[in-house]
Amino acid sequence: MTARTIVLTGATDGLGRALAAELAREPGNTLILHGRNRSRLDDLAAELADAPATIRTVRADLADLAQVHRLADDVEGLTDRVSVLVNNAGVGGGEPDGNDRRLSADGYELRFAVNHLAAFALTQRLLPLLDRGAPARIVNVASIGQAPIDFDDPFIEHDYSGMRAYGQSKLAMITTGFALAERLDPQRVTVNSLHPGTYMPTKMVLQSVGHSIDSLETGLHATLRLIDSPDLDGVTGQFFDRTKPARAHADAYDPSIKQRLWDLSTELTEKPRG
Repeated sequence: MTARTIVLTGATDGLGRALAAELAREPGNTLILHGRNRSRLDDLAAELADAPATIRTVRADLADLAQVHRLADDVEGLTDRVSVLVNNAGVGGGEPDGNDRRLSADGYELRFAVNHLAAFALTQRLLPLLDRGAPARIVNVASIGQAPIDFDDPFIEHDYSGMRAYGQSKLAMITTGFALAERLDPQRVTVNSLHPGTYMPTKMVLQSVGHSIDSLETGLHATLRLIDSPDLDGVTGQFFDRTKPARAHADAYDPSIKQRLWDLSTELTEKPRG
């Protein structure tokens, strides 16, 4: 396989860390690994220091859109092309503090901000690099747990629950992924989303539900397939349950909802001028 530059968010824990370790085994790869905590990023880089791949690290708190835009600037400073973008970082339904409604630095509901808006903004900013890296892939690590978006109350100021917020954020990620796939030439850039596994034993899951069902290897295999498999060349605008094609929530296929969510996401993530 030809040398690739892969950007992976949420690389210091759980599925992201497992992906980083596996992708680092491939000679020629350059990995740009994102995390929120500098010391954890340094630990990861040290762990992968002897791997055949080239390792770069970038730090940003995805709950702050200004930092998301700086993250894109940092990636642009490290490479002129991206082969794969894996939007993996996220906040679970039970963290932090379960049903305690919290806001991002920009005043948006936290899970919607981190799980959806940050990924949306980073993807939009990196599209020119992905086009230069064609054929390139965008992989959104979503969930089978999805909840419809109430456009009259997108930040769930009423009847809030952490799991509802989580499900809404993941459906938003999938829906805008479908919308983006329709805008791009699939021979240059594909966009697919997946449910990597049910309750894998990651920190996010254990904090949310307290137990696991699928193994981490299940999620690793499913996500690597979207990153690597030649069977998915040119395949775009799909949702997968682990490795099988699946149907997302019906709202994700509604043209009016896709457009309305795209417009809202664009408005909320626009880079400040000046």
